[in-house]
Amino acid sequence: MNEYNEYILKTNKLGKAWIWTAAVLIFMVPVAVCIRFNAWPAASSVLKGLLGVAPIYWTVGFIEVVTYTPMLGTAGTYLSFVTGNVTALKVPAALNAIESAEVKLGTEQAEIISTIAIATASIITTIVIALGVFLFAKLTPILNSPSLKPAFDNILPALFGGLGVVYISRNWKIAVAPIIIMIGLFIAVPSLGNSVGILVPVGIIIALGASKIMYKKGWL
Repeated sequence: MNEYNEYILKTNKLGKAWIWTAAVLIFMVPVAVCIRFNAWPAASSVLKGLLGVAPIYWTVGFIEVVTYTPMLGTAGTYLSFVTGNVTALKVPAALNAIESAEVKLGTEQAEIISTIAIATASIITTIVIALGVFLFAKLTPILNSPSLKPAFDNILPALFGGLGVVYISRNWKIAVAPIIIMIGLFIAVPSLGNSVGILVPVGIIIALGASKIMYKKGWL
């Protein structure tokens, strides 16, 4: 077994340990509140609440793992989901770092670069969030300013827009079909804006299908 395989095995071991630790800590918050105030919700009420939101989170969670893992790498995936500071924000950081280093996804070099990029992004976002919490009272009037609201509403589109320019410019023909279909879909059904995570793999499938058709026709 070479050093890289040993690294992956160790990463999986530590990653699972930290994932389960994070899960226990998350569940301990409501449990601690219930114990402190001796207020336990009825099982039927909990089940009723879960039925409305849990299937969505389970679906998105599964899709994110399947979609992001090949891009983030083993360590990057564990680091992203353990820290939990908006995993989607870390994908551009990892891909841009890999792109700048001119290495291929899935290689040992990409694994290392992705991990460093995500670790840096996690540290920065954690520091920003911590500062935001401590300074929240003073920053609230500024953050709630109507002039800043459009910026906060478009953080993810801006990040993925910048990332998209890099990759779409490589072969714009592949991007035409998914962009047209997705724009038409969101215009026809605006409520799907809250289901972007679920529609990401749908866009990937559309891109793959369109690419296959264009390749057979000699357009690629």
